[in-house]
Amino acid sequence: MFDHDNDCAPSKKQSAVFDLTVGVTKDIRDQLLENERAILVHVFFSQQKDPENIEECRQLAASAQVEVIDVLTTSRSAPQPKYYIGQGKAEEVAEAVKLHDADIVLVNHILSAAQNRNLEKLCGCRVIDRTTLILDIFAQRARSHEGKLQVELAQLKHLSTRLIRGWTHLERQKGGIGLRGPGETQLETDRRLIKVRLGQLQAKLAKVNQQRNLNRRTRQKAEIPTLSLVGYTNAGKSTLFNALTTAEVYAADQLFATLDPTLRKLNIENVGTTILADTVGFIRHLPHDLVEAFKSTLQETTEATLLLHVIDASDERRQENIEAVNLVLEEIGADSVPSLLVFNKIDQCENVPPHIEYDDQGKPSAVYLSAQNGAGIGLLLEAIQKRLENEILHLQLLLPVTEGKVRHLLYQQNHIRTENITENGEFSLSLQIDNHKWQQITAHYPHLISYLK
Repeated sequence: MFDHDNDCAPSKKQSAVFDLTVGVTKDIRDQLLENERAILVHVFFSQQKDPENIEECRQLAASAQVEVIDVLTTSRSAPQPKYYIGQGKAEEVAEAVKLHDADIVLVNHILSAAQNRNLEKLCGCRVIDRTTLILDIFAQRARSHEGKLQVELAQLKHLSTRLIRGWTHLERQKGGIGLRGPGETQLETDRRLIKVRLGQLQAKLAKVNQQRNLNRRTRQKAEIPTLSLVGYTNAGKSTLFNALTTAEVYAADQLFATLDPTLRKLNIENVGTTILADTVGFIRHLPHDLVEAFKSTLQETTEATLLLHVIDASDERRQENIEAVNLVLEEIGADSVPSLLVFNKIDQCENVPPHIEYDDQGKPSAVYLSAQNGAGIGLLLEAIQKRLENEILHLQLLLPVTEGKVRHLLYQQNHIRTENITENGEFSLSLQIDNHKWQQITAHYPHLISYLK
């Protein structure tokens, strides 16, 4: 599926083992070919129809270089077990495939392996659900070695849950010269080989994660704040990243233009050096396997000092997009990280000038700007400065000698500025600490609050 580095190449002894696994993984990656013609199918599960869902799937198809030639919709109260979309609508889709000579059917929902197989049998062509489509786009976008490993891990996890029913041709017993053996079915062999490959990918990603953690700890010891750009896909994160750092990160008007994370230094007045991280965009119903595979990358978000939540101000579904992003942040454990809303693309809105909104405490809560023409970038830097100044706490602790473990932790994370020992042998500590980090520490050691002076 991917062009792996030489150290990833299997030995001759292993080559037979990997042939099948690569082939199975390649089945997902090669399901979508350039300029294929597709029938798009969408089910409305409520009385209020939402055409933006269909438009988003069109954009996903375009990102995968697939041409949508017809759209079929239906309304249901619940998915049908056999075809998901119902018997009559499934037959209508099959007729549309023949009429338009379509290559694939794109279903804008998550199908079970049995539903996928049943639709393929009825339509006589390949059926791709939303999860497989997103995985394919990620496979196209991956450039770094880590990104390729993460995508392959997500694909194999997705496949491993679909072998039982989706791959009926693999249930046959091995046979033929050289293949008669202990009675292991082809399906069992595939399960075993995928399990082996999953273990290898996880081990390699663990090494990459170790390096990321080392770099992160170095920044924490130097007390360098980290700003992480998060947001719905195609909200303009990479364009904003380039505007803030004068970097040349790839930015395009397409879904998931950025996959591999990028870090750059950003100097902010009265704050000093900060690290700005550009991350992958989120989307509704983001495949869980993808979130799991990218957890090491998304850790830059979970341990950030401040999240810059970039929102497309011109999108009519901006509130739903915000909620979708918040759900993913909750899933990866980043929902407690302080955030600043950044409403981008105001140049596409009427009568929305660049400005800062403040909350009841007088802290910046939202900034309106255009990363494309630079309007409001200065206001964003001003808002970041005020938020970071507010997030740095200066505390005095009086620790008894029995709290040596906590004292060691504070030293290890470089939060202690000065220390004196009182006549009673207590440790009088002067701390400078990020508010989010202080909340994390006190969550583990709630009794620390009683030692504040």
